[in-house]
Amino acid sequence: MQRYEYHVVPAPRRGEKARDAKTTADRFAVALTRLMNDLGRDGWEYLRADTLPCEERAGLTGKTTAFQHMLVFRRTAAPAQAAPAQAGASPHLAEPLAIAAPLVAAPAPEGSAPPIATPANDAPSSAPPLGPAQRADGVPD
Repeated sequence: MQRYEYHVVPAPRRGEKARDAKTTADRFAVALTRLMNDLGRDGWEYLRADTLPCEERAGLTGKTTAFQHMLVFRRTAAPAQAAPAQAGASPHLAEPLAIAAPLVAAPAPEGSAPPIATPANDAPSSAPPLGPAQRADGVPD
C-alpha cells in the first residue's frame, strides 16, 4: 500500500514583483509558482488548496472566526526501517506501551463495604498514595 506524508503551508497573501507581472493576478501567480516550484524540488507534489475556519481572539473575551487558505502537498513516505520488536508495538513510539494488569475484586470480610478492584499481580503501584481529601477516582472531596 502506498503511504504518503503531507506538508501544509499557508497560501501567499500577496503577489511578488516580476518583470512580466503587471496585474495583481499575474503577481499572485508568480508567488504561487515560486512556492510550488520550491517545494517540488524537495519532492512535494501539490495536492489541493483548502479554506479552513480558525477561531481567533477579538478583544479581551470575544472570539471571531477567520478563514485560512492552506496549500496541501504530499510525497511518498520512506518505507519503514525495521519491524516493531513486539507484536502490538507502535512504530511511532520509542518503547512499546505497557499493558495494565487486569482488575479483580479483592474478597471483603462479612458485613464490610463492597470490594475494591485491585491489580491481579501484587506489584507495588507507582501512583502516589491518596491523601485524606481525595477519593479513589481522583476527585477532591
